[in-house]
Amino acid sequence: MAGLYYGQFQLGQRFLHDVRRTVTEADNVLFSAMTHNPAAIHLDAEYAKGTEFGRPILNSAFTLGLMVGISVSDTTLGTTVGNLGWDEVRFPRPVFPGDTLHVETEVLEMRDSKSRPENGIVVFAHRAYNQRDELVASCRRVALMLRRPARRAA
Repeated sequence: MAGLYYGQFQLGQRFLHDVRRTVTEADNVLFSAMTHNPAAIHLDAEYAKGTEFGRPILNSAFTLGLMVGISVSDTTLGTTVGNLGWDEVRFPRPVFPGDTLHVETEVLEMRDSKSRPENGIVVFAHRAYNQRDELVASCRRVALMLRRPARRAA
């Protein structure tokens, strides 16, 4: 199991995820098309030349998904019941094709689930940075986590 069970997390624990990802124009076009987002700022290079960015920017929903996805193998892979919500989602700087993103995660809160005693709730802060270590995205994610299964006697 790559992810951690509820009891294995610690308040304030930080993860500097090893996975980095260079995002591409293809990522942007495919994700925008698959999610039916025809915004010219993502898909039209000529239009984007006239914006403050001067070129297309990555779809922010892709950036959010990538940021959380990079965190999964170190935190919740195989040990989460599911996400309960994302909030405080921010994109302080644009992401451009060719940027290489890296992610860090911090455990902000932990509490027992009142309705599901076999689970606990962990609140994560995820932060994504570009190759210049500029913050490009952040969010809080609330996850319903499994507790470690009890060991069976032999």
